[in-house]
Amino acid sequence: MPEQPPYLRIADELRRRIAELEWTPGDRLPSRAQIAEECGVGENVVRRAQELLISQGALEGRAGSGTYVAAPRQRVRVVRSSAREQPGGSPFRADMKAAGKLGDWESRTEAKLPAPAEIAARLGIDEGDLCVRTVYEFLADGKPVQLSTSWEPYDLTAGTVVILPEGGPHAGAGVVNRMAEIGVTVSHAVEQPEPRQANAEEASLLGIQKGGLVTHIRRTYYSDKGRPVETADIVVPAALCEIVYEIPISR
Repeated sequence: MPEQPPYLRIADELRRRIAELEWTPGDRLPSRAQIAEECGVGENVVRRAQELLISQGALEGRAGSGTYVAAPRQRVRVVRSSAREQPGGSPFRADMKAAGKLGDWESRTEAKLPAPAEIAARLGIDEGDLCVRTVYEFLADGKPVQLSTSWEPYDLTAGTVVILPEGGPHAGAGVVNRMAEIGVTVSHAVEQPEPRQANAEEASLLGIQKGGLVTHIRRTYYSDKGRPVETADIVVPAALCEIVYEIPISR
């Protein structure tokens, strides 16, 4: 088994000290130099360990002051399930209400954008074919907790009342309900979640540290005829949200 990187070993040591209440929420940690000397590593190793724990919400950095043990915070539960697509309601708002928060979102849509190669492959169209792209910021009590960029083939909804996901009489109804309005039955969705680090733009929008852990979900909706009708990249910060998959059981 490969040896654990030094910064992960130090991160585990810092977690242990916090768990054993050597340091409690609000306590200032010793300097990096002191921790480095105690643990027999360089200060850069301690810095990386602290940055990891900050991204996970265990520590918080205060400019000009040092690094402190963060107060425990309850993560918002985000449920992923096709069964939650209900007429007249938003699963995201339902999740936020269950957490005692007000759920809402902001969006901007651009039509007739050429599909990049990866998006074209996911939608089963040619690179450069026109799409409708909508960028979302999902909010809990006014604070961003999820980002999403959605792409739909332009030729699927062009000239219909649902061409704009967040405009017209069916604004905000969701992919399944909007497609039903134009006679397209969405039969299933495929999601591919993977952990990664937030880039600078994502970190800025979500209010987390650059490089903080996020879950990146690539989601694609398919019609009952097998055609991809929408694909999206969803970014959820690990320190703020926990993702739960709900699996319907057919009888």
